[in-house]
Amino acid sequence: MLFGLFYFNSVYLPSDWVQALRNEDCLPKFVWPKDKFGERSPLVSILAYTIMPNHFHLVLKEKVSKGISMFMHKFCMGYSKFINAKYSESGTIFQGPFKSVPVLGDEHLRYLAVYIMVKNVFELFPGGLTKATDNFDAAFDFALNYPFSSLPDYAGARTSKIISRDIYGGLFPDRKQFKEFARDCIVGRNKSVAEFLEGSMFDE
Repeated sequence: MLFGLFYFNSVYLPSDWVQALRNEDCLPKFVWPKDKFGERSPLVSILAYTIMPNHFHLVLKEKVSKGISMFMHKFCMGYSKFINAKYSESGTIFQGPFKSVPVLGDEHLRYLAVYIMVKNVFELFPGGLTKATDNFDAAFDFALNYPFSSLPDYAGARTSKIISRDIYGGLFPDRKQFKEFARDCIVGRNKSVAEFLEGSMFDE
């Protein structure tokens, strides 16, 4: 799925892209071989992501007309084909179309970052979200070491080729600032943030 987030995020991708990348030893390095594929032309900016055991969350900014729909189609179809080939199955592996929620401004973006990159991973902490809330620092370290999230790119020391920091890099320029904002959200020092994390802004 991580390879898919990077390589399917392009207007053009050759049908034999996996084999071509393996031949060049590019796939595990998230390298885009311009000499073979041409210039990479992203459909979206991937601002944040978290892949959970049975679902995933993305924060996307459209770069071309209908880019989000095109990217999600390519990404979900590509991953379905991979799973079907690996396990000799057929058909889709996702239940229905993806659900999208428009972002309503900077405040919404900040809360969404915590909801996607922190709260979701905290649910995987031993003892679940309640235990993670009571042991925030330990749970945050746990989340930083979760390999399927963009959290380390904002609060750790990693620089991923998957994401674009053009918006969140401005909203959270300091790693410590992001962690303290996440603490306020998760621990619930701010009631409106706690309500957001309970899903009140996703009711529509």
